[in-house]
Amino acid sequence: MLDILLETLPFFALIGLGYGAGRTGFFTAEATAYLTKFVFYFALSAMLFRFAANLSLGEVLNWRLVGAYLCGTAAVYALAMLVAFLRGLDTPTAAVEAQCAAIGNTGFLGVPMLTLLLGAEAIGPVMMALAVDLIVFSSLIVILITGPRDGRMSVRVLGTVGMGLLRNPMIVAISLGFAWSAIGHPLPEPADAFLALLGAAATPGALFAIGASLATKSAERVSVAAWLSVAKLVLHPAAVALAVFVVFPVEPYQAGVVTAAAALPVAGNVYMLAQHYGVAPQRVSAAILFSTAASILTVTFVIAQLPG
Repeated sequence: MLDILLETLPFFALIGLGYGAGRTGFFTAEATAYLTKFVFYFALSAMLFRFAANLSLGEVLNWRLVGAYLCGTAAVYALAMLVAFLRGLDTPTAAVEAQCAAIGNTGFLGVPMLTLLLGAEAIGPVMMALAVDLIVFSSLIVILITGPRDGRMSVRVLGTVGMGLLRNPMIVAISLGFAWSAIGHPLPEPADAFLALLGAAATPGALFAIGASLATKSAERVSVAAWLSVAKLVLHPAAVALAVFVVFPVEPYQAGVVTAAAALPVAGNVYMLAQHYGVAPQRVSAAILFSTAASILTVTFVIAQLPG
């Protein structure tokens, strides 16, 4: 486990560097927003497009793996909503808490870190997990928040969900990459070099941006944030591991990759959604802060338990 910890430390050290820059004011909130935009729309998109363009859809679209990951994630999502309802919360707030409990930072942290730690072959399962999170659960939270406000499921709500998917640069990059892969021609060398150069900025840029954004997060609703962090860092990987290794067993390496992806801390885009819709942004902020700090040890532990 010490070897794994030493391998993961540089990633979290970059997050710590960004946090320090944000806390001291050297890196302002405006600077963090622009860095995040650069990573989200350019660097990470270039990385995902290049990965997808060099894969075949068949290498990613393992329906048994998709189903197992979906079941494990949905189980934790449902549990978090149940706990929220038992505490008397309304549906939008329960949905936000469930999103914290089940959706990890796969795009900004998982893609760069897991492909380096677990090998280039990990990109297929990681992208599959990312696609499920974006397509299924990012759509679900919008429906659960906006549906009760409208009183019914309207065409406008479905349109909002659809446009959200079409405007997400990660989904667009992955889709275009697979479209290029289907053509059957390798990327032209200058294009491949350009994408590799731009994509190389995704890892340090994303990790620094995560840290800088954490500097603005507050630690309100500590007990709720602690519960959501435990759900995300412990219950989610445990549920996914049970699904992929026992209930719907898949190839051990791929099972291990999606289990590691499930162990990632709460995704930053959950805060963006919570803030956009005005639903419990403070507790999401605290959950991101707590889970990211604790994940230094928990992610290391989960990766150390995976079959060699």
